[in-house]
Amino acid sequence: MPLSPEQIREIEEQRLTPQPTLRAVSPGMEKHLYTAHEVLDHGFVRVIDYMGDDAAICQAARVSYGKGTKSVQNDEGLIRYLMRHWHSTPFEMCEIKLHVKLPVFVARQWIRHRTANVNEYSARYSILDREFYIPAPEHVAAQSVVNNQGRGAALEGEEAARVLEILKADSNRAYDHYEQMISDEGQLGLARELARMNLPANIYTQWYWKVDLHNLFHFLRLRADHHAQYEIRVYADAICNIVADWVPAAYGAFEDYRLGGAHLSGRAMDCVRRMLKGEEVTQENSGMSKGEWREFEAELKG
Repeated sequence: MPLSPEQIREIEEQRLTPQPTLRAVSPGMEKHLYTAHEVLDHGFVRVIDYMGDDAAICQAARVSYGKGTKSVQNDEGLIRYLMRHWHSTPFEMCEIKLHVKLPVFVARQWIRHRTANVNEYSARYSILDREFYIPAPEHVAAQSVVNNQGRGAALEGEEAARVLEILKADSNRAYDHYEQMISDEGQLGLARELARMNLPANIYTQWYWKVDLHNLFHFLRLRADHHAQYEIRVYADAICNIVADWVPAAYGAFEDYRLGGAHLSGRAMDCVRRMLKGEEVTQENSGMSKGEWREFEAELKG
């Protein structure tokens, strides 16, 4: 169960006591407040609070740039201009606070984005639940032979079944020992801060994660990319759906210029210009390494 009974009761109580406000409100975001969007087998993402909307981005930009924005006819056009020219500060005027439940190994990838405020569930004070991420069979894959960080072809049949059996057995065995070590009845009574070190990286943790929109877009650009690990990408995809409702103009510009765009090196741009002139360009005469050329071709093919 992604949400505990206590969390469900808390959400129901919060929904029953709406508060009047004079601050800017995003209608698209209001429908996401307190709603848990399920991710993976036991995880979720839910919005706890937010600040700002598309208008807040424009308001900040016009204060900062003054007369320089008068040629922009509308807010959407201004937001696209800001995104296109990498003006980040106006996007920092919007913030979001998320409650996320995720496997520990995903959290360790996620925390590499050090531009947020994080408060994580503490296994020093509390006991972790017996909840582990076990991948669906179609996501059990072999090591990639071309990318040391990625997956190759999916395992099938007995191989996949064996992997899943090992994951489930090891997870439950580790948790059994965890319970034994912290149990007073077992006369061990080990400190929780020590007992937790025996738990596997696929156990679930939770945290509150607060970030401004500029840094959130940076997170999503990397983690919603098709090259990202599946287990963190599905969280990024869930957040993308939320952000698209929260700041539709800003997300549209982000989707166009960042998710759907490409950053080309000077050599790559030179190759594009030569191609447009009708010149035959190959890896050998491009000035790029084989790896650079492979990535360049992938960008052009889309």
